[in-house]
Amino acid sequence: MEANGNESLVNPNLSQSQEREFIRRHHQHELLQNQCSSTLVQHINAPVHIVWSLVRRFDQPQKYKPFISRCVVKGNMEIGTVREVDVKSGLPATRSTERLELLDDNEHILSIRIVGGDHRLKNYSSIISLHPETIGGGGGGGRTTGGTLVIESFVVDVPEGNTKDETCYFVEALIKCNLKSLADISERLAVQDTTTESETD
Repeated sequence: MEANGNESLVNPNLSQSQEREFIRRHHQHELLQNQCSSTLVQHINAPVHIVWSLVRRFDQPQKYKPFISRCVVKGNMEIGTVREVDVKSGLPATRSTERLELLDDNEHILSIRIVGGDHRLKNYSSIISLHPETIGGGGGGGRTTGGTLVIESFVVDVPEGNTKDETCYFVEALIKCNLKSLADISERLAVQDTTTESETD
C-alpha cells in the first residue's frame, strides 16, 4: 500500500487499522495468476462532499485527471454506462473505453472497468472510495477541519514481456498523479468555499 499526500496533518484518530478495514471492506479484488494489484492512499485537506463532487463525475474525469483531454458518455450515468476517453499525448495510448461498474453516493464509492482502447491495460478495474477524517489539531490545539481519506485500488493483466512489478509501477504512477491533482483541486475548492462562507456571515 502506498501512502501519499498530507499524511503529517492527519489526526491519528483515523488509525491504520481503520484504513485496513476500509480496504478489506471495499477494495477486494479477485486476482488471477497473470494479474497484479495495488492499493494507494491519499489524504486530502477538504471535506468529503467537495472531493466526491469531482470523483463521482464519471462523465467528466478530466475535471481532475490530467492525462484525459476529452470524454464522451454513452448512457445515462447508470451502472453499465460506457465512456470513451481521449488520452493526452505523451502516454502509450490515445483512447480508452471504460464502463461504470458502481456509483454509490451514500458510501462514496466509484468503480470502473476498462473494456477497450489502444493500450495494454487489459482487464483493468479500479475502485475508489472516500472516507471522512479530521485534519489538523493534534497535540498543538490547532484548528481542526474536515478532511478526506481517499483509497484507490486496481487489478490489471500483466502484459506479455512485462513483470508484475513493472506493470504495477506504471499504473501506480498514473494513479498518484490523478490523486495529487484531485487533492490540489479539492483543497483549492475548499478554500474558496470557506472564503465564500466568511463573506456571507
